[in-house]
Amino acid sequence: MVNKDKVQQVADNLLEATETKSRSLWADAGRRFLRNKAAVGGVIALTIILLFTLIGPSFAQWSNEEIDWSVLGQVKTMGAPSFETGHYFGTDDLGRDLYSRVIQGTAVSLMVGFIGSIVAVLVGTLYGAIAGYVGGRVDNIMMRLVDIFMSVPYMFVLILMLVIFGRSLNMLFIGIGLISWLDMSRIVRGQTLSIKNKEFIEAAKASGVSNTTIITRHIIPNLLGIVIVYASLLVPGLILTESFISFLGLGVQEPNTSWGALISEGAGSMQYGTLWQIGFPLFFFVVTLFSMFFIGDGLRDALDPKDR
Repeated sequence: MVNKDKVQQVADNLLEATETKSRSLWADAGRRFLRNKAAVGGVIALTIILLFTLIGPSFAQWSNEEIDWSVLGQVKTMGAPSFETGHYFGTDDLGRDLYSRVIQGTAVSLMVGFIGSIVAVLVGTLYGAIAGYVGGRVDNIMMRLVDIFMSVPYMFVLILMLVIFGRSLNMLFIGIGLISWLDMSRIVRGQTLSIKNKEFIEAAKASGVSNTTIITRHIIPNLLGIVIVYASLLVPGLILTESFISFLGLGVQEPNTSWGALISEGAGSMQYGTLWQIGFPLFFFVVTLFSMFFIGDGLRDALDPKDR
C-alpha cells in the first residue's frame, strides 16, 4: 500500500513548486528589493524629501522672494536660523528666507533630475530598440551618429545651448534630457540584439505582426528591468549636472533657485561664518544623491536574472 502521508507530502511539494514558479518577475523583484536595507532606507529618505517639498510651504512664514529688512541690520547673527523670526533655516545675504528657498531649490533640482531622465529614457529606449531590431545598414548609421554625438563634450554642448537659446528652466530640461539619452540607446540596442532572435519574436513575425508592434509590445517590455535600473542611476547624475551648471551661474536664474545656486551662494559667504547658508542645501543635496544611488543598486540587484 502507498503511504498516504508520503503522497500528501509529495503533493504539497509540487504545489509549493508550482506557486514559486508562478510568481511574477516584479513580485519576486519586489521581495528582493525589500530585503535590501540600504535601498529601503533610500526610498524612505527620498520620500521624506519629496514630502518636504510638498508640505513644507504650508509651514513657511516667508516667501522665497520676500526680504526681511530687519535681518539685514543684525551684524552679529547675520540672519541665523531662528524660530522666533520664522526663518527656520536662517536667511541669505539679501535677507531672503532660506527655508523657502531650499524648498524651491529642492523642487527645481528634483524636477530636472526626474524629467531629464524621463526624456532620456523615452528617446534612448526607442532609438536603441529600433537600431537593434532593424540591424544592418540602418543600425550602423544610427549608432555612428550616436558615436559622433558622444565624441562632442557633453558639458560644452549644454553650456552652448544655454548661452545661445537663453538660460531658462525649460532649456535646461531639454538640454540635459536630449543629450543624456546616448548611453541609454547603446544599452538598449545591445539588449535588443540579444533578444530579437528569440522564439517569441520569431513567432510574432510568423504571425504577421508588424515591426512597430514587435518593438513596442514585445521588445521594449522585456527591457523594462534594465531601463528602470539605468533610469534610477541616471537621476543623480542629472542632478549633479544641473547643480554644477547652476553653481557656475549658467543654470537656474533668479528669482528661481536650485541646490547648485544655493550651494554657490553659501560657499561665497562661508568666510563670514554663515555656515547655514551652505549647510542646509548641501544636506538635502547629499542625502538625495545617496538615496538615489542606494535605490539604483537595490533595483539592479533585485532585477538581476543571475541572482534568481
